[in-house]
Amino acid sequence: MQTNFTPAQLENPIIAESEQILRKCVHCGFCTATCPTFVTLGDELDSPRGRIYLIKDMLENDKPATDRVVKHLDRCLSCLSCTSTCPSGVDYMHLIDNARAHIEENYERPLGDRLLRKLLALVVPNPTLFRLSLIGAKFASPFARLMPGRLKGMVKMGARHMPPPSWVDKPQVIPAVGQRKGRVAILTGCAQQVLETEINESTVRLLTRLGIEVVVAKGAGCCGSLVHHMGKEEQSHHQAKGNIDAWTAELAGDGLDAIVITASGCGTTVKDYGHMLRNDPAYADKAAKVSGLAKDITEYLAGLEVDDAVFAGAQHGNPRVAYHSACSMQHGQKITRPPRDLLKQAGYDVVEIAEGHLCCGSAGVYNLLQPEIAGKLQERKRGNIRATQPDLVATGNIGCMIQIETDDLKVIHTVQLLDWASGGPVPSKLQDKAMAAR
Repeated sequence: MQTNFTPAQLENPIIAESEQILRKCVHCGFCTATCPTFVTLGDELDSPRGRIYLIKDMLENDKPATDRVVKHLDRCLSCLSCTSTCPSGVDYMHLIDNARAHIEENYERPLGDRLLRKLLALVVPNPTLFRLSLIGAKFASPFARLMPGRLKGMVKMGARHMPPPSWVDKPQVIPAVGQRKGRVAILTGCAQQVLETEINESTVRLLTRLGIEVVVAKGAGCCGSLVHHMGKEEQSHHQAKGNIDAWTAELAGDGLDAIVITASGCGTTVKDYGHMLRNDPAYADKAAKVSGLAKDITEYLAGLEVDDAVFAGAQHGNPRVAYHSACSMQHGQKITRPPRDLLKQAGYDVVEIAEGHLCCGSAGVYNLLQPEIAGKLQERKRGNIRATQPDLVATGNIGCMIQIETDDLKVIHTVQLLDWASGGPVPSKLQDKAMAAR
């Protein structure tokens, strides 16, 4: 793609980066076939190629975004399916990040939109506030059908079972069982530690059972992903720096072999810290170090080469498991085989889902900001999963779990199933199913 930025514009490192990304696009259109919003809406401007044209025009002409531009860029899920398809290696992830930061700085949203985004940015990354908000939403849940779409999703979330805070959430060092073979930090997350406490508990049980000492570092918190995708760079960088400081302190102490992350959306962001803070002289090197240590839990387990004997006593009855690969896992981190291979090694009958490359519609808080499109993608994904006739569904991202789950589709985190197969408890969602008694 030909660009016409001025030398003065290119002195800005963000513009210079965007220009290099734009120049790689050859207009081939391969991305349109795998873009969930284009497949759903059929509008060229709701495809990566169309959005690239809008971003080029906005940045090249150094002008605030128009309502039209914001509408189409807001509809992007940041699923990154286009990056798995693009033959030219267009770095769409960082291009859309730069465009959203530009919009946040130069565009005034309608009052209702501004207030909702501020509320989400304040509440969701803070486990205490998020828990309190869901308690409040629980009282409003009987009236969810009467509420606007954007509020309906939050209120419905409050209606689901919310477990009490977990013992894993507080800063601590959890020793390995037997001889210590490694030492890792885990990111307990923000929404995850409120909505699904069993995930972190299963992670700790499984890792310590394998001889890994687990650290919950003091000062670590939200990864910054949620606000980063809303263009709120200052807040996302602040949250990233908090994590970097916490993990750097551990590295300076007894050291870390890895930083293990159980929400693939968070993992994609933590692995990008080095890029996010590359121009910050105080954090660039530390951020790059942290990004290099970050691993999805299945990625880390694959590196351990877990012995088959670990799963020899599995009592799960070999259920049929539909594996949903989160977009942030398969497109963001390019991790595809480890989760499937581990589940098969643990004795599960793993089946593939049609259109597995398409997003389920969760995408952080996308399902709250764009409920109509998210709802269409949700039903498409559920239909494809039901077609496999699974006993349960496995995935590696909390957002997908919440988005996909229904009364007939029990969605369990991959690490919970691995923990169960290696001697851990039956996941609570499955305790009322016949398979749990086998």
